[in-house]
Amino acid sequence: MLQEKARLYLDLIRWNRPAGWLLLLWPSLAALWIAAGGFPGWHLVVVFTLGTILMRSAGCCVNDVADKEFDRHVKRTAQRPVTTGRVSVREALVFGALLALLAFGLVLTTNAVAVAWSFAALAIAIAYPYAKRYVAMPQAVLGVAFSFGIPMAFAAVQARVPLLAWVLLLGNLFWVLAYDTEYAMVDRDDDLRIGIKTSAITLGRADVAVVMACYVATLAIWAAVLAGRIPAWVVAATVLAAGAQAAWHYALIRDRSREGCFRAFRLNHWLGFTLFAGTVLGYAVR
Repeated sequence: MLQEKARLYLDLIRWNRPAGWLLLLWPSLAALWIAAGGFPGWHLVVVFTLGTILMRSAGCCVNDVADKEFDRHVKRTAQRPVTTGRVSVREALVFGALLALLAFGLVLTTNAVAVAWSFAALAIAIAYPYAKRYVAMPQAVLGVAFSFGIPMAFAAVQARVPLLAWVLLLGNLFWVLAYDTEYAMVDRDDDLRIGIKTSAITLGRADVAVVMACYVATLAIWAAVLAGRIPAWVVAATVLAAGAQAAWHYALIRDRSREGCFRAFRLNHWLGFTLFAGTVLGYAVR
């Protein structure tokens, strides 16, 4: 029974689907490099890597509790452990709280500014699962939640959160809007039937165009921030590589098929990795 329960908890936090925490990790690590002007030290790399995994896992617990009644009506989510009752609401919330406490323990090894900002990050993470009931574009709320590693990184490195951090957060928010709209396009028919709000529904036939515009905005903001900080050829090569991936995503989502949209979403962590790798390379060779 212990082995079965462990398997259910791993399923609850999507352990076999690391794309979710990679989408959080790459922008946070890139922000560490930018805040430090280069390698930020192994302590912060480890703290942010483990903290990202823990907080994403905690977020899955809260999300599945909040969406329990919705998930049973969606093909892709109907077999989630909380939805089927194999993990109780109480168990999921206790497990999520434990994971969040472990992440908070990591933040305590940084500084008081990062600790203070961690409470805002937690509040946004808890609020997001309920946004789809009231907000026409809940992906924007997710964009803030999934980008909050950026101001946290600056707080941990510089003990402050400058304007640059918020510019980077805005750029990352556009990326989250792009990939989470692709994700929402997968479930559009189910979401319309059960009455929840998503960007795919709100945007209608403009969905593909807006996704691509968000990719352009993300790359433009990243390039503008890094211009002058790292060599121009690294910026150009990185934008070219990431832009090629975005173009591939267009090919996958343009006919709005479930399979193509889901594949595009799952591949997005490679675009995030490309921007992170370009950031690391740029500071290494400047």
